[in-house]
Amino acid sequence: MPRFFFDAGDGDRLSRDDEGLDFLDLAQARKAALISLAEAARDELPKGERHLFAVVIRDAEGRQLLAASLLLRIE
Repeated sequence: MPRFFFDAGDGDRLSRDDEGLDFLDLAQARKAALISLAEAARDELPKGERHLFAVVIRDAEGRQLLAASLLLRIE
């Protein structure tokens, strides 16, 4: 089963994931990344007017496979 690494942060700075998680394929890892973005946004509310949440998925060789972000803006 392939291992995927999830670097997460605010778009400018990402915390590097050195442990990773095992998923059957990139589609499952993608789903987990999107859920993590939604959970991060929920956990940060209501801390400010604008916040960018980002996650980058890498494979075991360090290649970027997917980048996703969520912008939360209160007007």
